[in-house]
Amino acid sequence: MDFPAATSSAAPAVLAAAAPRTLAVPVVVGIGTALPPDRGQREIWDTFFGEHYGNRAAPEQIFMNSGVDTRHAAVDPRIEDVANWGTEQRMKRFLEEAMPLGRAAIEACLEDAGIAPADVGQLTVVSCTGYATPGLDVLLARELGLGLDAQRLHIGHMGCYAAVPGLATVADGVAARGRVSIMLCLELTSLHVQPPTRDLEQVVAHALFSDAATAVAVAPDAAAGLEVVDVVARTDTDHREKMRWDVTDQGFRMALSSKVPVVLEQHVEGVVEELLAPRGLTAADVRGWAVHPGGPKIIDVVRDRLGLQEDDVRESRGVLRDHGNCSSATALLVLDRIRQGRELRAGDPVILMAFGPGLTLYAALLRVRG
Repeated sequence: MDFPAATSSAAPAVLAAAAPRTLAVPVVVGIGTALPPDRGQREIWDTFFGEHYGNRAAPEQIFMNSGVDTRHAAVDPRIEDVANWGTEQRMKRFLEEAMPLGRAAIEACLEDAGIAPADVGQLTVVSCTGYATPGLDVLLARELGLGLDAQRLHIGHMGCYAAVPGLATVADGVAARGRVSIMLCLELTSLHVQPPTRDLEQVVAHALFSDAATAVAVAPDAAAGLEVVDVVARTDTDHREKMRWDVTDQGFRMALSSKVPVVLEQHVEGVVEELLAPRGLTAADVRGWAVHPGGPKIIDVVRDRLGLQEDDVRESRGVLRDHGNCSSATALLVLDRIRQGRELRAGDPVILMAFGPGLTLYAALLRVRG
């Protein structure tokens, strides 16, 4: 059927050209963290995972050589064994646990940054361990008193590296719109304990992963903080099966190959060079390395391939020891330790780096201001 052309005697509306907008400089001005109760790695093996894995020697060795001394769990498996829960039950519990934890992290971040909730123009929530609709972005915006016009974004199921592309997206929004943004990375891996198996990859995942919520505030043209300069990525899909996060009827199941550090070793130098070389910098010029501690061997690979000293990765090693691998929140925990514990001067470069499914490596170049 042919439709008649629309006609009108009125002159066509013409949008007035907007005045050119100068891009703002996005600057990380605050970080806040909230953690569930902790417990020792040995304690959790002796009281739950030992029996879970039949008290076999190989799983125990993996568990105790993971580089983790202390971990956090919103759901204590000694009290509630979620291994045979369905995904629906786990998602309902995610929302119950995530709301107070996320609110606490954002409030700590706002206080650290000296920002009022009403001044937040966008809230981004990053998570690969739970979903709800309306999501945390909607419900937390309401609880925190963000404006009705606050924009929201949910970044889901990217895994451990998600904080870096999340930060890139937030920084681009701040640069373009000139409004404060908050990014919350919240992961509750304790909800995804799987039924007993002889698969040692599952043992590695259960030995490493932990719960945390970390929020960062990014403000336009701030005089002090960490300027977001650039972000680069590498995704090696030839090795995509070596790290996966599969949605099953019994929660989310991690597949984590011992070959992951070997693959990352091939790409880490190129990513760092892409960030630094155009600015006349080398790895020796970097004053802080916020490397995601996916496990002890991953930290070792980054250190050795970049020619770093053990002191350069002490914050990564310390976060793994004290908190475990908290997925997307982990690299931000490392960044916060660097921010608080190292003597950084204006102009100093800092690298934020994380790895995850894909296999994917993301890295951001930050620069100290103030």
